[in-house]
Amino acid sequence: MALSEQFFEADDLHPIDLVEHIAEHHDWEFDRIADDQIAMAVEGQWKTYSVTLAWSAYDETLRLICTFEMEPPEERMGAVYEILNGINDMCWAGSFTWWAEQKMMVYRYGLVLAGDQIAGPEQIDTMINVAVQSCERFYPAFQLVTWANRAPADALQIAMAEAYGRA
Repeated sequence: MALSEQFFEADDLHPIDLVEHIAEHHDWEFDRIADDQIAMAVEGQWKTYSVTLAWSAYDETLRLICTFEMEPPEERMGAVYEILNGINDMCWAGSFTWWAEQKMMVYRYGLVLAGDQIAGPEQIDTMINVAVQSCERFYPAFQLVTWANRAPADALQIAMAEAYGRA
């Protein structure tokens, strides 16, 4: 059954209500932080990612952040910033940024719904899945640069395409 088949009056649903239903559908752990914000834990192959979605009525944007902790050594920060630039060139929906104070790698995406537009459940589910898939795709490259002292260009080679299966 498609996610949208569960919602007949989607016009009346708040975007975060939809996210909550999607989290329940996938059996993800979640916490409804406020009326306009929800946080979830989504299990990946490499990590469990923290995914937060927040609705901003001010600019009519559904904001998604997907984070994972990283503690790169100070001497590798130049390489981390270099690979971030290369990775963001490969991302069409969303981008990565480094939050140094929190020691977190962050994937960010904003879905603008100006003019009373409505996000459908499949659209929101895709947003979340793309965020987690992007983190999964690039996590090994971040690790190679951070801990194996690999050059960013070499580490990016591992993330050129989606991996299938396990080694």
